[in-house]
Amino acid sequence: MSSRAVTARLRMELLKEIEEMAREESVDRSSAIQKLLKIGLREYKMERVLTLYRDRKVTLWRAAELAGVSLREMMEAIRTRDIPYQYDVEALEEYVEELLSKRKER
Repeated sequence: MSSRAVTARLRMELLKEIEEMAREESVDRSSAIQKLLKIGLREYKMERVLTLYRDRKVTLWRAAELAGVSLREMMEAIRTRDIPYQYDVEALEEYVEELLSKRKER
């Protein structure tokens, strides 16, 4: 996997926390920043798709797909955040189609 150097200005308090994390995990600062960015991006995507789902702009299945998680993980995220499940024919059809296509792949 290729990588590219980027520059960002960080507040000293944040930089100190990152460096402390790097020491605790015995990694260099760059690796610590990459790990934190990965976690942050995953959380950002999840929150974004949960908002789309809550606003009925995407189905449960599509939300899981956009977040890059399994349907079960998305259902758990919805449950833990007390977001009401949205049941409709379109979502059910989409779910059944996806299951059937995965079954054919086997």
